[in-house]
Amino acid sequence: MATMTTIDGRRARGDTSRRAVMRAAVDLASMTGLEGLSLGSLATETSMSKGGVVALFGTKEQLQLATVAAAREIFVAKVITPALELPGGIVRLRALIDNWLDYSESRVFSGGCFFAAATAELRSQPGPLRDAVASLMTQWHAFLAGAIERAVAKGELPESTDATQLTFEITSLLDGANDRSLLFDSPEPYSYARTAIARLL
Repeated sequence: MATMTTIDGRRARGDTSRRAVMRAAVDLASMTGLEGLSLGSLATETSMSKGGVVALFGTKEQLQLATVAAAREIFVAKVITPALELPGGIVRLRALIDNWLDYSESRVFSGGCFFAAATAELRSQPGPLRDAVASLMTQWHAFLAGAIERAVAKGELPESTDATQLTFEITSLLDGANDRSLLFDSPEPYSYARTAIARLL
């Protein structure tokens, strides 16, 4: 029993350490880029030994992929999960958009939207890392399109609405607001995005 308790305690401490390190990794990557994220830089950021970080992740690529997965969990918790508590259709669609804008504007990640930064960084760099980010962005766009289709089915948006096109327009406005806000250190782009999206809907 004592042995099991010791093992469980070590595992719990290990899980807590990994979560804390992952949160630091995601925040660091949002500012310096995934390529700028290394076992050494993360060790410095978290005051851990490089050996301790290596023990948690193994290689730089494994660290980067784990960071993308951790960013996804945070994104889902901030943007998608609260919207799922609302009725499907236009109410949920608007919640997804509002949640995304709040997530970016409140700087959940210091560098703004993690996935906007990762997309800009990796778009011309083939490999597992770009594939992971592209897959998650595809899922996000598909989820948003599904919310649009539900709103059309309920008669809350015109029957002629092209969900794929509208998804492109909405996400372009979201990403644009994120980028311009970061570049000019201003909240105004979020207001412009909200106004433009309200016109679309």
